[in-house]
Amino acid sequence: MDLLVAVGHSWEARLVERLSSVPGVVVSRRCVDLAELLSAVAAGHGDVAVVSGDLRGLDRESVAQVARHGVRVVGASPDGSEARERELRQLGVAGVLHPALETDEIARRLSEEDPDGIAGLALSGDDERPDLSGSGPVRAMRGPSVASAGARAGEGAAERGDLSQTPEVEQPRVVAVWGPTGAPGRTTVAVNVASELARLGRSTLLVDLDTYGASVAQFLSVLDESPGVAAAARASELGTLDLAALARLAPEAAPGLRVLSGIVSAQRWPELRPAAIEHVIDLSRGLADVVVLDLGFSVEDDEELSYDTDAPRRNATTLTGLAQADDLVVVGAADPIGLQRLVRALQSLPSVPSPPPRTVVNRVRAASVGPDPGRRIAESLQRFAGVEALHLVPDDPAACDAALLQGRTLAECAPSSSARDALRTLAADLVGVETRRQDGSRRRRRRG
Repeated sequence: MDLLVAVGHSWEARLVERLSSVPGVVVSRRCVDLAELLSAVAAGHGDVAVVSGDLRGLDRESVAQVARHGVRVVGASPDGSEARERELRQLGVAGVLHPALETDEIARRLSEEDPDGIAGLALSGDDERPDLSGSGPVRAMRGPSVASAGARAGEGAAERGDLSQTPEVEQPRVVAVWGPTGAPGRTTVAVNVASELARLGRSTLLVDLDTYGASVAQFLSVLDESPGVAAAARASELGTLDLAALARLAPEAAPGLRVLSGIVSAQRWPELRPAAIEHVIDLSRGLADVVVLDLGFSVEDDEELSYDTDAPRRNATTLTGLAQADDLVVVGAADPIGLQRLVRALQSLPSVPSPPPRTVVNRVRAASVGPDPGRRIAESLQRFAGVEALHLVPDDPAACDAALLQGRTLAECAPSSSARDALRTLAADLVGVETRRQDGSRRRRRRG
């Protein structure tokens, strides 16, 4: 086993001597800094990289970069202190060793992928998480308790859609909202679906991950100066992001609805590195029952366009969101150009790691596709893209314009809107809840 060692200079010799005493282990290179370590890994050297928290520039992305080259990352500390080990684990390093360990234990930690059994740990229903409200520990329910969620659903049933049952507690889910270029209404759908999920009794976190035109903050009248996802990504890179810190960065925009705003300027996209975004999404599952991701349009793997394969990739944020999602909502526009783009987008999805899509056609109207627009759209998508199930959102410009002007959701400013009714049905479909339409008829969709 070839080791690459990059640790603090004051105790490097002691650690190297200890590692060299382990049978079958060879310290092939002692790297003076992070740049040398990354260069050695890129050149194909080493089986395991041993790093310490005091290595200048070490962050979550550099740990992930080493791992992408097939080199396992193991942490090291001079004295085995809990604080140093915690710092490394927050950067995504699973195993940590120190010179005082027995030889057999060092060999085990170097060989095993997850020697301490901590990788992939997630909050479960019986775990406690940091208090986000100042009233002591709370259960990892990801938001209000089941009782309070049910109470909200019962108290405002008529206004929220006449729920016929209280939602069952399930594992937190990540819903990605994506669609092709041309402004088909991705953010409109994401914001209003998130709002409806909160009104259905599910605590919801809306995350703006659009690296081309983030607009959730403006949509909901959230201060543009709010740090949001960029601050969360930076904290993740530095190993300081935890559930309480994420909650502080995602204020409540409405009861049960938190918002993690996007980057203020599209030029700041390099701040959103894949490893950090993956960590933010994973941690978000502990903050809400449902996490809704508003993604950018492009899924081109722009890494292939760069000579430097470790350079920042603008589309990596969208690709990471799609890969981490449990449900995918694909939004297209109801006009000839929008439908053509939607067909091509659906055809490109099999090459991208993502869950099966739920297709939504937005702004459905006869003026753009002819009489009986729903039937025409359904037939076209079934013929050219094999779409069997379809969600149609009627065009309601007056309601949507009023909501945008007021910085509110359709449920708040136009509760009787036909577009709101369709988006409420979509939200109910995502969580398997029965609702009633505006005409009073019941409708239940099964999640799948």
